[in-house]
Amino acid sequence: MRRFAALIKKLDSTNKTNVKVRALTEYFQEAQDRDKVWTIAILSHRRPPRPVNTTLLRTWAAESANIPQWLFDESYHIVGDLAETIALVLDPVMENTEKSLTFFLEEMISLKPKDEETKKNYVIENWNTLNYYQRFVFNKLITGGFRIGVSQKLMTRALSHATGIDEDILAYKLMGQWDPQSITFERLVIEERPGDYISKPYPFYLANALENDVTELGPIKDWYSEHKWDGIRAQLIVREGQHFVWTRGEELVTDKYPEFNILNSIIPNGTVLDGEILPYMQGSLGSFNDLQARIGRKNVSASLLKKVPVILRVYDLLEWKGDDIRQRKYEERRRLLEDWMRTMSAKDLPLDLSEKMQFQSWEEAAKERENSREVGSEGLMLKHKDSTYQVGRRKGGWWKWKVDPYTIDAVLTYAMRGHGRRSNLFTDYTFALWKENDDGQQELVTFAKAYSGLTDAEFRAVDQWIKRNTLERFGPVRSVVPFHVFEIAFEGIALSKRHKSGVATRFPRILRWRKDKKIEEANTLDQLKKLIPKYDKP
Repeated sequence: MRRFAALIKKLDSTNKTNVKVRALTEYFQEAQDRDKVWTIAILSHRRPPRPVNTTLLRTWAAESANIPQWLFDESYHIVGDLAETIALVLDPVMENTEKSLTFFLEEMISLKPKDEETKKNYVIENWNTLNYYQRFVFNKLITGGFRIGVSQKLMTRALSHATGIDEDILAYKLMGQWDPQSITFERLVIEERPGDYISKPYPFYLANALENDVTELGPIKDWYSEHKWDGIRAQLIVREGQHFVWTRGEELVTDKYPEFNILNSIIPNGTVLDGEILPYMQGSLGSFNDLQARIGRKNVSASLLKKVPVILRVYDLLEWKGDDIRQRKYEERRRLLEDWMRTMSAKDLPLDLSEKMQFQSWEEAAKERENSREVGSEGLMLKHKDSTYQVGRRKGGWWKWKVDPYTIDAVLTYAMRGHGRRSNLFTDYTFALWKENDDGQQELVTFAKAYSGLTDAEFRAVDQWIKRNTLERFGPVRSVVPFHVFEIAFEGIALSKRHKSGVATRFPRILRWRKDKKIEEANTLDQLKKLIPKYDKP
């Protein structure tokens, strides 16, 4: 645990990638193998289940620090991180633990089924015997909220430096399901066991947003285009008579989409398809809002399958007849895919092929991009004919050229403190639009929250105004005098019964502070609803 806590301290104290990679490399060279496995698991989002809820931890921390609960909660809202707050409010301890990272995690796993008193005794005992940074890490582990600015890609790079194994091979080894409680470092990282890879997906290739003028990509004859569909990016794998469905987030969701069971006997063994899971009702494409009815469900009922059936819209072919073909040119992979899909065209399958388009000019491509929302897409994907299928987010071969976001002018109505370096500022905002009530009067109805888009100076200015113009306080939240108008941008919009406004927006963010507008000039809820695409209206 001492070595792991020292690692986290180094990682948490720098924003420089090379420094983080060097610290991780040294750790993987020196740590015990069991601790290495758990470190890989933690940094690739495979943390064990949380044994204690945060409400209990806050209560116990206030008791242990001998301070009132309100003071602890106020401190928490200012610090912005529960693990750090607890580590700060408790009396300092200078001791160093001799227990390993693995030992702590195994203790926490066995703690989950225990009664509350046993959990409390365990937590407080460790708080009282760990120094500040070890206590901080202990809290991070027990709360399950381990975000320290280290991506899985960065961790994989360091592991590659430490072991001499190619980074792309390691990325493949670490994909899929594996249990840090039972797997060894030798088996996970070092050994080559082909039989282990029957269900494993390939690391996804992720496109970057187009940064410069599209014409700078060169001749358009070198590029293919597809619409960018808004669903769940997934790989469908068929090997040894079995099929597996993996999302981009490395979640195995085969049982969530029984529509694909029929493909076991139809798709040749040794095939991996890359595509998008999309809702497809009555012969037409639905919206992401429709698909949300299927996401996160433990059991998919027959009625839900009937109400929101799905298809896999296929983009690419990564493995064919058992051969990894990712290093072949995109044009060749696509030709193989099209030839095979053509043989499937007469069958009623939950598969279709994303249309490949080739334009005569960038102006023609731009017109198609502008038409994207009418067909239910987010814009265009641009893929170079000679591009190979890369690992992760690499620039050059694939670009996403999204349509401009929707925008609406809204009124600031609520604010909450931010997190991290913004924990002392009110930076998380709630916005509202005008709606006519039953009495014929205009009232403001909340519709979205956003916490990004302003400069640091603007956030500070809004924070000062909020503190002077608070109407009510609800814990960390303040209602404010309706006065300021902001232009809000968002990527998608759909009707929603779960929201008071009746509308759900995707990825809302602040585009600009409209100091030139009075609140009477903000948009109405009816104007927002008019932005909903035709295919998503009842």
